[in-house]
Amino acid sequence: MSKRVLVPLAEGFEEIEAVTIIDVLRRAGAEVTTVGLGKRNVTGSHGISIIADSVIEDEVNKGWDMIALPGGVPGAPNLSENAFVLKAIQQTVEKGNIIAAVCAAPIVLEKAGVISGKNVTSHPSSAQKIISADYQGTRVAVDGNIITGQACGSAMEFAFELVAALFGSKKVEEINKSILFNRGLCKT
Repeated sequence: MSKRVLVPLAEGFEEIEAVTIIDVLRRAGAEVTTVGLGKRNVTGSHGISIIADSVIEDEVNKGWDMIALPGGVPGAPNLSENAFVLKAIQQTVEKGNIIAAVCAAPIVLEKAGVISGKNVTSHPSSAQKIISADYQGTRVAVDGNIITGQACGSAMEFAFELVAALFGSKKVEEINKSILFNRGLCKT
């Protein structure tokens, strides 16, 4: 059975993070569904548009093995203001499944109320908005079913952590045979 991953894209998302998450997870064999907030055509913070597979309103109650949030400004704040995104995150955590957020997106997890007491990281500019968790300031932080990343510069490390969480470290090694990422930066 394939692992199902939801990747919400809000206006102003960080393109490097979004595409890296989607690409690496699909290479691993995950069934990745991208969703826009109320519309499928979504433009990132650097003017790159992506046509999402669906809209969050149609996907919120389908049950996901993982939800992975790219950051970006105003992308992450836009995600944090969407009731469907917050509901999907809360439902996924209640099932014990994985929630991942990179760059500014951990603020969405804060708003959803799912990181209290967890070790998390984010872009340093978002650190002061993370008040219920233990801020790490590392490139990637993993605490149980919560995976967070620091910025687009750590997007590949972050994506490999997502693959490891869903499929194990052997799948990470298999994918890296074609990607040739400098794994010295990663712990997985």
